[in-house]
Amino acid sequence: MATPPDVLPAQSVPDQPSPTRGRSAGDGSALDDFAEARIVARRKPGQWTAAAVALLLAAMVVGSVIRNDAFQWDVVGAWFTARSVLDGLALTLWLTGLTLGLGFVLGTVLATMRLSGNPVLRTLSWTYIWIFRSTPPLVQLLFFFNIGALYPTLGLGIPFGPEFLTVKTVNLFGPTLTAVIGLTLLETAYAAEVIRGGILSVDRGQLEAASALGLGRWRVLRRIVVPQAMRAIVPTAGNMLIGALKNTSIVSVLAVSDLLYSVQLVYLQSYQVIPMLMVATLWYLVVTTVLSVGQYYVERHFAKGATREGLPPTPLQRTRAALRRAVKA
Repeated sequence: MATPPDVLPAQSVPDQPSPTRGRSAGDGSALDDFAEARIVARRKPGQWTAAAVALLLAAMVVGSVIRNDAFQWDVVGAWFTARSVLDGLALTLWLTGLTLGLGFVLGTVLATMRLSGNPVLRTLSWTYIWIFRSTPPLVQLLFFFNIGALYPTLGLGIPFGPEFLTVKTVNLFGPTLTAVIGLTLLETAYAAEVIRGGILSVDRGQLEAASALGLGRWRVLRRIVVPQAMRAIVPTAGNMLIGALKNTSIVSVLAVSDLLYSVQLVYLQSYQVIPMLMVATLWYLVVTTVLSVGQYYVERHFAKGATREGLPPTPLQRTRAALRRAVKA
């Protein structure tokens, strides 16, 4: 009677020698040394050489700036916190915040029009963005400043009918109002594209899943679309903020007392051109640095949950960790 295969006795298999069996004590110690060996990163002398050269060149530039008496650092220090300079800085910050805030409000409307199914709204929005993105900001400001040559008066009334209210553009469009209108219309065009790109970056499958769960449109917008769109909007919006800060310098051609125009008034009287320009440059550097730090932490806030590994440590956290390791050592 044949025995089923599943009950046959297993054939004896000779013991296979283990990797360390039959080796001498010397071989075993060599394997232990190999297991305890530390992995050393590959040396990259080319990168270190390039870094040393770059650091040397940077030190030479900094040294030449500090030792150059033509910068007149004593004059820079005397005018850095002068009342006229601080007033110009305050107007620059006010123009930046107002024009960018209004630009994003109007840009949201334009972005909604671009994403709508109505061809008329899409065409009007695209035409506006095309015009204001295609012309230089200085040309736009000068155009609005001389709007009185085209329209001496502006009226409110029935189209092709009587006008109920009429105002002269000479009395309406002053330098400051012209700067606000021109910069706001410019930022609106860029903000519309930034917001549209952020909305389009959200995966459409998540919107379909939210609709399948029965969530309302407002809740989907607030809980799903906006948090994910902000990850794409914030970096570009931060660049727009810094760009808007620097774009305010062009209003000096309209005699608006911003930061640049304030220092220009000083060096036109004292002929200290270089030190006064350095005052404006340093203030722009200070403000843009503060805005960049704020942008970094806003990006971290909206990046929560984007990766499984979690957020990388901030520079402050890395500094604290390095100090703790140094103290323990």
